[in-house]
Amino acid sequence: MITDAERNEIIQLRLENARQAVKAAEIMKENELWNSAINRMYYACYYAVTALLIKNGIEASTHAGVRQMLNLHFIKEGKLSRETGYFYSDLFAKRQSGDYDDFIMFDEKLVNTLFQELYPFIDTIKKLIEE
Repeated sequence: MITDAERNEIIQLRLENARQAVKAAEIMKENELWNSAINRMYYACYYAVTALLIKNGIEASTHAGVRQMLNLHFIKEGKLSRETGYFYSDLFAKRQSGDYDDFIMFDEKLVNTLFQELYPFIDTIKKLIEE
């Protein structure tokens, strides 16, 4: 069992990882590395969501588990909108496809659209952590 201080340290580490992943995504976008930008956007969200789960004592050991716990404890409970859950799941699917499927090439328009949702997603998760 971890102490409250250790839990808070892990949460802050995950939020810092999220911040760095957003910055990396911005660099990828500036350099027109669309698939890599989506990868980093997904990981920014993933780190933020795992921080939220840790804050609430919820365990998940896989990416699918993190999505499932987010849906179960925050979307179904009405703490986050369904649209928020759809964004996270869609970003996960795009990251998977861009990383592992052949001939998947995302483009600037998609990346720009996802960035418009990325910042509010991260901000919303941070607000839940601060509650």
